[in-house]
Amino acid sequence: MIVPMKKVSLIIMGNQKTETLKKLRKLGIMHIEISEGYGEKLQHLKEQVTLLETALFLVGKTKDATPKNVTTTEALDAAREILSLSEEKKAVLAEQGALNAELARLQGWGEIDPHALQDLVQNGVEAALYELSPARYDSLGDCVQTVCISRTKAAVKCLLIQTGASGEEEVIASIADCRVPLPQTSTFEIRGRLAALDARITAVDQALAAYADYADGIKKAVAALEKEIEFEVYATGMADEDLSERNTTAVVACFKGYVEAENVENIKQAAHEHAWGLLVEDPTEEDNVPTKLKNNKFVSLIYPLTDFLGTVPGYFEHDISAWFLLFILIFFGIIFGDGGYGLFISAIAAVPIVRSLINKKAPSPLFLLVGLFGLSTMLWGLLTCTWFGLSPEILPTWLTKLSIPVISNVYADKIWYPFWVPAGGAGLTTQQNLQILCFTLALIQLCVAHVKGAIHCGRSIKMLGDIGSVLQLLGIYYVVLSLVVNPQVFSLGLVIGGIPVGTAAIALVGVGFVLSFVFANYEGNLLKSVLASLKDIVSVLLGVVNVFSDIVSYIRLWAVGLAGAAISTTVNELASPMLGNFLFMIFAIIVLVFGHGLNMILNVLSVIVHGIRLNTLEFSSHLNMSWSGHKFKPFEEKTDCKGESL
Repeated sequence: MIVPMKKVSLIIMGNQKTETLKKLRKLGIMHIEISEGYGEKLQHLKEQVTLLETALFLVGKTKDATPKNVTTTEALDAAREILSLSEEKKAVLAEQGALNAELARLQGWGEIDPHALQDLVQNGVEAALYELSPARYDSLGDCVQTVCISRTKAAVKCLLIQTGASGEEEVIASIADCRVPLPQTSTFEIRGRLAALDARITAVDQALAAYADYADGIKKAVAALEKEIEFEVYATGMADEDLSERNTTAVVACFKGYVEAENVENIKQAAHEHAWGLLVEDPTEEDNVPTKLKNNKFVSLIYPLTDFLGTVPGYFEHDISAWFLLFILIFFGIIFGDGGYGLFISAIAAVPIVRSLINKKAPSPLFLLVGLFGLSTMLWGLLTCTWFGLSPEILPTWLTKLSIPVISNVYADKIWYPFWVPAGGAGLTTQQNLQILCFTLALIQLCVAHVKGAIHCGRSIKMLGDIGSVLQLLGIYYVVLSLVVNPQVFSLGLVIGGIPVGTAAIALVGVGFVLSFVFANYEGNLLKSVLASLKDIVSVLLGVVNVFSDIVSYIRLWAVGLAGAAISTTVNELASPMLGNFLFMIFAIIVLVFGHGLNMILNVLSVIVHGIRLNTLEFSSHLNMSWSGHKFKPFEEKTDCKGESL
């Protein structure tokens, strides 16, 4: 359920902001609405958090690290040193890269000392390095004196010495673009500098590694500073009002927030004790009310998943946690579709759960949820006789007997005849039965959405709009079976016991459309409701098409499950020929582990893409949910790195 909230407005004296916030934080029951603050102190705190987070990213955390219990000041000092070392390492790497590039440029020249060449110039001998193509080098002529240092098919490296011969200047001018600039230092000195830089990088890395012990302390310092930032935002973001025009010099501050309805008396008592002005109101749909969910321990197992997705229902929307958990378990089992995979998942989840129980600790909800996913997959594998993609013929007889025949792989080639189909007529295959199951899940889940909508309307006749949607779902469900599954078995002209089933389905769609058209927008005036539907007639008409597409969308469960089964079967077929040969046994095991592992990873992605989509899109759209909420976060007392209250 969504916990009921009350909107509260507090009025305090302007000089009591800090004192009031400290008392509210100690009380720990109010979600304050202020989201922006200002001031140098706030900016400084944010800069400190940025510094710590950057340092934490740079230093990381190693398995061998021994956490140090440090103060926020010590964490900041460590962070500055970490950033200083990081900047030094960047500079060293940049210099190292430049020197390596210089050595690469001079490769093939041997040892070069620019000072030696400069000495020649000072002694009146003009010499320079050139790199020419062989053809160009051979065409220089006798007027130019060169010393060939190396020659390949691609280039000739040479030392050119000017002698002042006739025509020399013209030749040198023609090859000016081939002159090789001298390095600033000798290649020997460059290699020496690179060795020193390597040593410095090693020293910096060691220094950074030593700060891995500070990772936990830095995280705690970040948390402490974030609470200070929160405090400063609230303190500086309060609206002040000058009452000087009312014959007083007083300045008051006011702000709004939300408390759980059950804590209203606590905030009233605090307001009375500290002389705060207090106004308590029921929130309206215009208010940005935070959402707090409260469910039993079993339903709360869905929270790790919804937290990962970042989905929070709006305060005035529905809490579908229980339905979300129920259907995602079903969808997970169908998409994974293999009891062997479920057994593997359950075993992985069982390890941390058992460890927690041995240590007399409550198991993590995440592992409990994963365990449920594994059990759901095992159950589906049991019902369909699907175990690691193995053929039913090689599975134990008792295992095949536990499956449900109409959807079991044991009877994959059998044709099933509904009671209204005469023997020898059109029947249903096992895969078509699975499709029917998916469409039935769609009908159930979407009907649940509109039943909840009808209940939410209370005694208002607006509920007839949701009832109309249920009728449309029932009618279109049969149409989907006729168009998608088997048009002969589910004929639109089918009559059972004198009842024209196909005609009744079309009639349900028509009656449901009329009810939805008339009552879906009802807000106390029937005429206005009809006019609202007329104004949006295109969307209303497309709504019928959307119902059809939403039901058909659930066939993705069957399709993805079928694809996964095909992959696991293919993996087994690839590995089976190698299992009979001892030499190839290892390769067979690698193929099985890699193939089935990859299939499980693809199935996880399929659950995220398809299984979650059916809950957060198709189901939620029929509930008119936009997941626009944000969590209720009371302003409460926290401790810093040393366990002291802030």
